[in-house]
Amino acid sequence: MSETFNRVADFALNRAPGDMPDSAREAAALMALDTMGILIAAGPMEAGVIARDTAALLYASSDPAYSARMLFDGRPVSMAGAAYAAATQTDNLDGHDGYNPTKGHIGVVVIPALAALAEHLPGLTGPEALAAVITGYEVAGRAGLALHATVSDYHTSGAWNALGVVAMASRLRGHTREQMRQAMGIAEYHGPRSQMMREIANPTMLHDGSGWGALVGMSAAVLAERGFTGAPAITIEEDRAAPFWQDLGTFWQMEHQYVKPYPICRWAHAAIDGTRALMLEHGLGHDQIARVHINSFHQAACLFAGIPDTTSQAQYSLPFAVAVQAVHGRIGVEHISGAGLKDPVVARFMERISVSETARHSERFPGGRWADVQITTTDGRVLDSGDTHARGGPEAPMSRDEVIGKYMDFAAPAIGAARAAAIRDAMLGLTDPGSRFSDLAGLLYDSPVSFRAVEASG
Repeated sequence: MSETFNRVADFALNRAPGDMPDSAREAAALMALDTMGILIAAGPMEAGVIARDTAALLYASSDPAYSARMLFDGRPVSMAGAAYAAATQTDNLDGHDGYNPTKGHIGVVVIPALAALAEHLPGLTGPEALAAVITGYEVAGRAGLALHATVSDYHTSGAWNALGVVAMASRLRGHTREQMRQAMGIAEYHGPRSQMMREIANPTMLHDGSGWGALVGMSAAVLAERGFTGAPAITIEEDRAAPFWQDLGTFWQMEHQYVKPYPICRWAHAAIDGTRALMLEHGLGHDQIARVHINSFHQAACLFAGIPDTTSQAQYSLPFAVAVQAVHGRIGVEHISGAGLKDPVVARFMERISVSETARHSERFPGGRWADVQITTTDGRVLDSGDTHARGGPEAPMSRDEVIGKYMDFAAPAIGAARAAAIRDAMLGLTDPGSRFSDLAGLLYDSPVSFRAVEASG
């Protein structure tokens, strides 16, 4: 085994919750809550319904020892199927957290994996659950950095967040070091190395590949338990990968995730924020704006430019997102789905928006997501936002109360305020040494009436 793999195994298998900083555990609880809010809100959406039904059709288990209930659904499937369904559902409402350096997302697989694994751990404490969350973030994030640095294509998050799922499963299922090594190799080999920019050019329910990352990671863990072998994971064991693992256990990526204020691709957020700030500063309504010009980085300028026909296109459209923010003053699920896609006021406002790539913003990517916005008003004023960084990350963080408020805004309409609040309190309470994950689990599986109604009509 390589020195780097041994470092990863020592961290994943042996690092006690008490040897992780309190600040990391607090961040883990808050990011788990944020992800849970998006997972809940995505439940009635078409992609979530299809994912859960498909898991029931294709990814069930004949052995209760390897089964898990699907979140906010209740039907038993395999652990891999439950993780797949929840991650795919979450991935299709683009409001979950991410990590700038990896150009992708971790919590989208970590929370589904934790829920599936915890089905077989009735005594799992809150601190140990959060330690598993931290393990998933720390391993997945570094695997992502290593992959991006050693290959030419820009791959989706599922290509590397599968390794975070393996680390969690190995920790919580008591794997040996050798079992974990084989599982890492299996997961990396089968991880979906799908090209992200293809999805950006033609937005669909594929999104960031994270459903497959969750499925592959959990499947790899079970395969390794049963003796299946895999080639060493090169994102850990190849010499070129070693530098990305040197700070494992000393620098906590868990504390540096960004939170999305909007359920829109992060690449569009700086433009949304710049427009929002100018409108608030100058007291503008959308009918007082003649033109909006946006300068941003290359990837943002490549986002879908037309009027979206689907939720997937809407979440990957910079002009649509800016128009929704300008017209409605917020971007909610109702704006990127159903009748919101056919809003004539938003469509007319999009005609006033132009987008250009700017070198200085491109040079800052992926470390930052920058844009500047110029608004020309109907009375001839030209207002300039200056360079604006997307809110929600370490550079411009949302407060704890804002993140909790976001969770309630997304969760309560789908499952009711009382249940959403109970989940909020139990999830944030996982930092308490006397807490049990089972205190939360009882709230996570029953299907809300709203979900069942959508499923029945679909």
